[in-house]
Amino acid sequence: MENSKNILIIGDMPGCGKMGLAGMLPILSNMGHSIYNLPTALVSNNFDYGKFSVLDTTDYMRETIRVWKELGFQFDCVTTGFLASADQVDLLRDFIDSQRKEGFLVVTDPIMGDGGKLYNGSTRQTVENMRRFLGAADIIVPNLTEAEFLTGLFEGEEALTGGETRRVLDGLRALGPESAVITSGREKETGRHVVWGFDSKAGECFTVPYRFIKAHFPGTGDIFTSLLTGQLLRGRTLPQAVRRAVDLLERLIFMEQDVAERNNGIRIEKYLSVLTE
Repeated sequence: MENSKNILIIGDMPGCGKMGLAGMLPILSNMGHSIYNLPTALVSNNFDYGKFSVLDTTDYMRETIRVWKELGFQFDCVTTGFLASADQVDLLRDFIDSQRKEGFLVVTDPIMGDGGKLYNGSTRQTVENMRRFLGAADIIVPNLTEAEFLTGLFEGEEALTGGETRRVLDGLRALGPESAVITSGREKETGRHVVWGFDSKAGECFTVPYRFIKAHFPGTGDIFTSLLTGQLLRGRTLPQAVRRAVDLLERLIFMEQDVAERNNGIRIEKYLSVLTE
């Protein structure tokens, strides 16, 4: 495809479930891009099962990056998700800096928690590691819980006022990224479920409301990030890309809401035709 990009997806790879790399690869590949992946950890399954195994892949990452540099691999876009250690933060920041060029895009989902608390295995050190990494990103897409932990503002709050939202967005941008998008938000004034953002190119905040569907699927954040990235690479503005990503994700959740087994996430491959409409 004429607009095909070399995209590197960095994140965890599950043995079972459509989240992390397994959720993002089919979406961005179906958009016509050349996809590379660098797993930060191999995980047995989604953490919602209560039992899981995690293998830190830092040594593999270090050797892979060394080989890629020798081969001269170049990327147009990098997305990052779950990071397993402080060593990975330093390794990836250096690698991303080495890839910088005009038009290069880095989108980061600082995966650490949801529902007002950190995930199993995530700690305050995880938060601090992610704070150090965010300077490598152009756009970050935390959910509300992650945004609150990263900024230290309004931790545990499930809804924010307009003024509080602006403070959190400003706090996120102070960590280094030019633009920020907060998913899974809720307005105190109206009760609406929304995505909040600050678009550096326009120099202004924006709000995108969405219909809340009471059905929990692991990996929806990964789907959102891949859809958002794909729309940005098509030339859409950040608010336009968020609106399109929200609409598509809402449609996927609606179509899957009655399935009995949700722990494995949304069956991405089943709906690839929907995502290209």
